Amino acid sequence: MALLVGLDVGSTTTKVYAMHEDMTEAWWGYRRHGACQTASVRAMLGELAERFPHESLRVAVTGSGARDIATALGASYVQEVVANALAISRFYPQTRCAIELGGQDAKMIFFRTNDKGDIEVADMRMNGSCAGGTGAFIDEMAKLMGVGTESGEFEQLASRGTTVHEVSGRCGVYAKTDIQPLLNEGIPTTDLALSALHAVARQTIGGLAQGIDIEPPVIFEGGTLAYNPTLVRVFREQLNLSDDQVIVPRDPQIMVARGAALSLTDMFASSQPIDLPDAFVRLDKLETVAPASGGGDVLPSPFLPHLPSRRILRHAMAKRCRQRVRMRMRPERRCVWRSVSIRGARRPSSPWSMRRVSLSIRSTRLITADRSTSPNRVLSA
Repeated sequence: MALLVGLDVGSTTTKVYAMHEDMTEAWWGYRRHGACQTASVRAMLGELAERFPHESLRVAVTGSGARDIATALGASYVQEVVANALAISRFYPQTRCAIELGGQDAKMIFFRTNDKGDIEVADMRMNGSCAGGTGAFIDEMAKLMGVGTESGEFEQLASRGTTVHEVSGRCGVYAKTDIQPLLNEGIPTTDLALSALHAVARQTIGGLAQGIDIEPPVIFEGGTLAYNPTLVRVFREQLNLSDDQVIVPRDPQIMVARGAALSLTDMFASSQPIDLPDAFVRLDKLETVAPASGGGDVLPSPFLPHLPSRRILRHAMAKRCRQRVRMRMRPERRCVWRSVSIRGARRPSSPWSMRRVSLSIRSTRLITADRSTSPNRVLSA
């Protein structure tokens, strides 16, 4: 007998869901990986092997950090939206919209019924590079208030809140500038925690739906919603949903991992069990691909604080920027002021504003030329 294992490697946490071949649940685990994804995967698979020493493991991996890990394990890889859709269609086929909030990702998946009567994904929206409106945003707000999130302290504060204040949900930095003055004014932390959850809901609905109607029933998934039930209530209030239009699955933080395990019964039905000892060796090699800080050759980073020569910088800027040159004549010399503007960016109003443009040439220096020199030839000062 083999266990069907779904492994969800997210931006901040690792989730494992294991079930028997008769579809009954065997075990699941959830932990923060602290940016050590391969180590957390190794630890959770090791714990699973200890719990079921006589079972082989068929593994499917999903999540934002899953592809390399799936290759190292010799396991199947399934895209996380596909895995989520598999779990929803299996357990909650009445769903029309799924809202999933993870550590740094926010997704909204829209479903429709096809000609066969089965549900399928009609559209999907996901946040960009900013983690505003996700679990990382709530973590920052909790730190500002001096409480924890997974311990339930932040949720306890928010559940007792009565007044909602205006807090930006688009960026954690902006939210801090909104919350800090309110803290200084003596606003209760219960109201501030509730206000932060309202900001998350506004950011998710306004930033992801983008005009698409959110039709009920709506299912709420992800660790952020699992550890903050008040956030589900806030979503229900802002979307005007009744109780029968809200679906909160059992253990919503492992829904995607459960879908990955389900893919082994359909998409990857012919997959073979992994060789766990060899898989651990490959995981260790994957973790140590980069040289240690004490030895080995380290490639130069473009972000190291060294300054390139003016000639190299000038050539680099010529490839990326549009240049305009203003000539000003003086009796003793011709002064060439060079200002650079990036395509699509705001054009600087003066040479001194160029320090606001990334990778710009310091235009406070004069590039001078002798009066006898041709205007097309510029000599560095």
